[in-house]
Amino acid sequence: MPDEHNPYQSPRTETGAVEPLITQRALTETMLRHLRGASPWLRFMGILGYIGSGLLVIGGAASSQGFWYGVYDALPEGLNRMFIESLSGITGLAAIAAGVIFFFPAHFTYTFGAKIRGYCRNSDERELERAFKSSKSLWKFNGIMTIAALAFIPVMILIAIIAAAALSLR
Repeated sequence: MPDEHNPYQSPRTETGAVEPLITQRALTETMLRHLRGASPWLRFMGILGYIGSGLLVIGGAASSQGFWYGVYDALPEGLNRMFIESLSGITGLAAIAAGVIFFFPAHFTYTFGAKIRGYCRNSDERELERAFKSSKSLWKFNGIMTIAALAFIPVMILIAIIAAAALSLR
């Protein structure tokens, strides 16, 4: 029996040169209009993110330098100065860390808007590629931070249970 009629034979296809799927401009006029409209807002939100990150870092540095000492007199008796110092340091470091973390989505957002603007001005395909690379980086970063936050929730629940048990033993 010849191989041509064998039902268990692997399928055969003709091979040849593959034509590129995109042979003309990648974006339609409607897509460009929407991107042009989004670009200023992306840059605006990126700038606000930069400002917010900077304020967090500055606020964290100020907090770690003794911001909480002003509320020391308002605290009930029994809380000592060492608690205030550790609270101030932890709060300051957390704010600085948050400022550093929030810098990255602000940067990706601003870069996305700036590269879209560059593409709309000179139709350079590399600008469009860089814009979408920044968009991908933004959403990848947001996804990783979401996973980290979701992983942190059970840890916080466990700490709350332990703290509640310790307080109930008093």
